[in-house]
Amino acid sequence: MNFRTMLSRFGRIGLTVGTAAVLATGLATNAQAATGTIRYYDVNQNEFRITNPPDNVCLALQVRADLIENETNKRMTIYLGTACATRVTTIGPGEGRAHIGGPQSVRILG
Repeated sequence: MNFRTMLSRFGRIGLTVGTAAVLATGLATNAQAATGTIRYYDVNQNEFRITNPPDNVCLALQVRADLIENETNKRMTIYLGTACATRVTTIGPGEGRAHIGGPQSVRILG
């Protein structure tokens, strides 16, 4: 076997291994998200949603929430401000809170 043939085979093996690694990483990333929806409403009862939110990521809400509901399969922490700095409370799946100071961010606990 000459040098070019060996180099070509190693290149194909490297590409195959690299593709497999990317696919495995992609699948792991998808597994790290809650299933379901965070629903929240402003004081005028306009509804907003975040569907299948990622775990352990601070999510800024579009408006201050007057009512917020956790319709995901994981626990969620609610914060004042947009940077998840001041914790208000943590609620489980199927729970909601109203009139708690207008939270502006949430984090799904993974």
